[in-house]
Amino acid sequence: QYLHGRLRGFDRANPSTRSLVVGRDNRPHSEELEKSLIAGIQSTGIDVVRIGVVDTPQLYFAVVHFGGCGGIQVTGGRHSAEYNGFKICAAKAFPIASETGLYSIRDMAVRVPPHRTGVDALLTSLDLTGRYRDFILRSVPSAPALPRPLKIVVDAGGGVGGHWFDETLGHLQGVTTVKLNEPREGAPPFPNMYGGSVTPELRKAVKELHADFGLRFDGDADRCEVIDERGLPVPPDLLAALIARRFIEREPGACVVFDHRFSSAAVEEIQRAGGVLARERVGHVFIKKTMTDRQAVFGADLSGRHFFRDASFCENALLGAACVINLLIESGRKLSELIRPLAKYRTSGEVRVPCDDPEQTMRTIAAAHQEAEIEYLDGVTVRYPDWWFNLRSPEANGEVNLTIEARTKKLVDERLGELQQQIAPQS
Repeated sequence: QYLHGRLRGFDRANPSTRSLVVGRDNRPHSEELEKSLIAGIQSTGIDVVRIGVVDTPQLYFAVVHFGGCGGIQVTGGRHSAEYNGFKICAAKAFPIASETGLYSIRDMAVRVPPHRTGVDALLTSLDLTGRYRDFILRSVPSAPALPRPLKIVVDAGGGVGGHWFDETLGHLQGVTTVKLNEPREGAPPFPNMYGGSVTPELRKAVKELHADFGLRFDGDADRCEVIDERGLPVPPDLLAALIARRFIEREPGACVVFDHRFSSAAVEEIQRAGGVLARERVGHVFIKKTMTDRQAVFGADLSGRHFFRDASFCENALLGAACVINLLIESGRKLSELIRPLAKYRTSGEVRVPCDDPEQTMRTIAAAHQEAEIEYLDGVTVRYPDWWFNLRSPEANGEVNLTIEARTKKLVDERLGELQQQIAPQS
């Protein structure tokens, strides 16, 4: 009811606006959750389009394709096997999160007790495989046959990513796919199941099989991490810069939206390509909104999510994988060779530091660096000519996240030690 009430600029009498798309991942408890969810939706008089076991980006595709009032994916995302939940989007796949309506849904659920309404609605089951495959393959100009063969190792992490890679990019002639950690019915959970982190198993397989690159999907395949032909992780921000440059070459002056923690090398690459860069706070909701407002062609964050205007500004890991294929085919080079010129800075990554009062700590740290350039887009970012750092407060209490980038590892280590000492007395 909340999603239907959000409709603006739609004909509410149109039957399609009274439908909600529902999908799920492959966790053992997702099917039962889906059944209960569908029953609850139908009891409000809203029709349901059930699309089965899909990657979350396919749910967004379905919502846009059918023009319904929104969609719900039953999934625990990148969290471990015992977790589950709902990812919710409104019409046009606009994300519903704490900042954009999730608290309103919570309040409605608490206020209205479970009851029988006496109303029922339609349930339609659809298989979107063919239409989704066509959508993904349109992003590969050389489809259906690649001009040279590629070998790709795909680590499904126990989730749905391996299956949907096969159903889409696996149809490209010239692609040889080797799959790891495919889901097996009845198999017990394994370490890092559904997580998106690159595993030693994937690195070993890429090297031993002489693959061109490797992919590791998270549980619902809305993001993926990439490793090069040497089995080494490709920094998400540097890969995003290469992908963005390709879009800008095809659309000069195009806007791209990046996670504000991205390396200076990525920023410089966009500027050199003639693109317009918009930096945004951490969080897919913020990136999607800015992309929509700016009509940005591409966006990315440090968790391995790639957002595309052609996907209604949503994240899509399969489109991200297609971009890597395009980079290799069009350049004729190895992935490590494409990344190497951008790897000119060193970073600490995001380091969690215990802190009892994050807000006061950030104010104190900012005051201690008044001679630098300071911004407050997401926490506090302090920029010096040869290094910068960001300090922000995550959702978890009792800590702050610290990211440092500098020209040398020695300088990163020195500044990390200094900042940890400055933060500690405040905690």
